[in-house]
Amino acid sequence: MEHILSRREASDAVYDHGWRFLLGTLRTSVPVGSLAQAIGLAAGAVAACGGDADRHLRVDARPQRVVLTLQSVDHAAVTTRDVELARRISAAVGRAGSPTTEPEIGTGAPRSVQLVEIAIDAFDIAEIRPFWKAVLGYADEAGAEGPEDPLVDPVGQNPAIWFQQMDRARPQRNRIHFDVCVPHDEAPRRVEAALAAGGRLVSATRAPAFWVLADAEGNEACVTTWQGRDA
Repeated sequence: MEHILSRREASDAVYDHGWRFLLGTLRTSVPVGSLAQAIGLAAGAVAACGGDADRHLRVDARPQRVVLTLQSVDHAAVTTRDVELARRISAAVGRAGSPTTEPEIGTGAPRSVQLVEIAIDAFDIAEIRPFWKAVLGYADEAGAEGPEDPLVDPVGQNPAIWFQQMDRARPQRNRIHFDVCVPHDEAPRRVEAALAAGGRLVSATRAPAFWVLADAEGNEACVTTWQGRDA
């Protein structure tokens, strides 16, 4: 019987298989040389998951790479079943003679696997949440239907939206920012790249959970990981 894993349990269970834990999911990629190869690899991943594919696996197949994501649809979290499926998929990819599953960290790839969220600061989250749900065509995440819970793209293509409670006006600060969730072993590289590109470090007091960065005009973004979030 499957059960939900902690952040560390999920990360440790799949790390050596080339998967990374990101925002309640397991994610990896496989470089390919054509869309036909990508579709074939995707089909192999589905076969490896068997009857669990529809409730756990999402696939993004492109001519250069296939990105594979595992999460229990029922729990909106990583479970022991997802870990088992990750290992099955990695084994199947290896047997097919494809490059191994990998998070594309330090490989020369355009970027590592990642997930992006949009954070909106608000005084009254319950009041503005219905607007964003309607205008984006978004939905409640499984098990998160409260008036202040995040919103997700029901087809899984676009960034999730979450709301950050404001306690006072901050006119000097933008009220919408991006959270870029990367593998924990990619975060320092990503922060360094942002600083080298003209950014500045606003705060690292909550690192490695997140680093707050800003561009030259003060627009903020956070590089985030799963680490540093447990009591």
